[in-house]
Amino acid sequence: MSGHSKWSKIKRAKGAQDAKRGKIFTKLIKEISIAVREGNNTDPDSNPRLRTAIQNAKGANMPKDNVERAVKKAAGEGGETYTETTYEGYAPGGIGIFVEAMTDNLNRTVASIRSIFTKGGGNLGTNGSLTFLFERKGSFILDG
Repeated sequence: MSGHSKWSKIKRAKGAQDAKRGKIFTKLIKEISIAVREGNNTDPDSNPRLRTAIQNAKGANMPKDNVERAVKKAAGEGGETYTETTYEGYAPGGIGIFVEAMTDNLNRTVASIRSIFTKGGGNLGTNGSLTFLFERKGSFILDG
């Protein structure tokens, strides 16, 4: 007699919808924290990137207390801090790849990036092995 209760019908749709919302909220929280750190300011009136990030969060129906918590955490009032780091490696054929990442856990990030290089047939190089070959022209932003 499965499938005859109202909850059994709702839980599948709710679970998928909640997972999708959670993924969007995580992305918006990172956007807010980067805006606070780069602008060195928690005031949306004087930090245009933060103002835009908060507007995006409101547009996604993110709760106000989540937005405020993200701003406080980014300002250093929380316990978690994100650090920016770079990795250098070689793709198949000896093509140099320079990776910039922002993370709260360096060990997890280096393991993840090493895994990506290995699966693609490349290898992770040492710091400084490729830096001199690159000049900043633009960026690609990938969500992982």
